[in-house]
Amino acid sequence: MSRQSETLDVLLIEDDPMVQEVNRQFIERVPPFKVQDVASNGREGVALAVQHTPQLIIIDVYMPELNGVETLKLLRANGVQADVIAITASKEKETIRTMYQYGVIDYIIKPFKFERLQHALDKYRTYRTTVSGDGELSQIQLDELFGAAVPAGNKVLPKGLNEQTLNQVLHVLQSAPHPLSAEEAAEEIGAARVTARRYLEYLQKEGSVVIDIQYGTVGRPVNRYRIKS
Repeated sequence: MSRQSETLDVLLIEDDPMVQEVNRQFIERVPPFKVQDVASNGREGVALAVQHTPQLIIIDVYMPELNGVETLKLLRANGVQADVIAITASKEKETIRTMYQYGVIDYIIKPFKFERLQHALDKYRTYRTTVSGDGELSQIQLDELFGAAVPAGNKVLPKGLNEQTLNQVLHVLQSAPHPLSAEEAAEEIGAARVTARRYLEYLQKEGSVVIDIQYGTVGRPVNRYRIKS
């Protein structure tokens, strides 16, 4: 089932026409991303970003007129708040540091495989879903979101629970367009319903998840779980 109905508009800034087309096709293989505009240089990219306000910008570093670092600085100077992923052959540490300082959320080195970009886009989609709206996030949600490696000794889980499955359950809830029952969550992670319910009940007690009770016309009410907003 579809986990995301909102189209996410992408501005692609890349000077090589062949690479433009390959990257565009890769991006649009990952729903709900859509390449809204393509720019062949940094100045054109800044103008399009200011005009059309994309959610995500994918940018090269080695470009004529303005390189990727200069373009990113100019984007921020013009108030463009779009998230940015760099796809480039540049491996210089100074460039990488500067790009991250100006808000790059991922950095992919050419040549790359489709699966690497797909991973970056899926992670970004999860990030947008998790941080949208008001409310608060728990530490466990933030650790899952940003991939923080928490030593096992610092996270004491009840006997029979493990961190990997816990993170799978969190990811499923974060991506779902509506609250899930234990049976639906179990199907998504490939586990037994009783197993999924144990993790959901733990997350509910820990404060990351809340229960929505659904009353049907026949039978017992169904507990549905969603990330606390």
